[in-house]
Amino acid sequence: MPAQIHQFPCLQDNYGALLHDPATGATAAIDVPEAGPALAALAQTGWRLTDILVTHHHKDHIGGIAQVRAALPGVRVVAPLADKARIEGADLYVREGERVHVGSIALDVIKTPGHTSGHVVYHAPDEALLFAGDTLFAMGCGRAFEAPAQVLWASLRKLAALPAHTRVWCGHEYTQANGRFALTVDPLNAALKTRMADVAQMRARGEPTLPTTIGLELATNPFLRADDAGVRAALGMPHASAADVFAELRERKNRG
Repeated sequence: MPAQIHQFPCLQDNYGALLHDPATGATAAIDVPEAGPALAALAQTGWRLTDILVTHHHKDHIGGIAQVRAALPGVRVVAPLADKARIEGADLYVREGERVHVGSIALDVIKTPGHTSGHVVYHAPDEALLFAGDTLFAMGCGRAFEAPAQVLWASLRKLAALPAHTRVWCGHEYTQANGRFALTVDPLNAALKTRMADVAQMRARGEPTLPTTIGLELATNPFLRADDAGVRAALGMPHASAADVFAELRERKNRG
């Protein structure tokens, strides 16, 4: 039986996600931005929480963990080893190349430094699922807070190499704003224009724009297209390295 995902809004623009294994009944929360919505989502689905998989240490991703653990004793918390000093009390600390199981669902840990130095994402290859935290967004990426932009570019290249049909859940509903920026640096991209029209309709209906897919991001996300001739031309950087183009994209988005 395929994995089931329940996505729900938290805080101002965060998303929480529950990953459920129908074969075993195991359920993981991917980060817990806020306890109330997470507990409500569990009540709505009727799923029993067994695990919390943490992507990084920012409060808007871990702020609800303590309250959920108090309400549901015995839940296992998995966190990145590189963030051990900033995410205290986890039951298991993981590093790149290790595998975490939620029931029968196997998730590979991929280290993606940049947004934070210890950020990890969780990839379920058999299910073609990726929980990207704040490394990759729909038509965007996280700010490079704790590493140079070139480090974040290397992390994004890891995710871009995943199968195109991989479904991607991200930590925030930033799609429409990201798309507006994307049009300024990739203005001739027909796929991007079509996607923005679709996104506008989804948001007008109050619908989430996630999940996305790796293939859709490769076609429309300028932060994965730093080697595209059209993006380079728009930036006036036809001969720069992809890493330098990415750094310029990130700096322009920061200023915007």
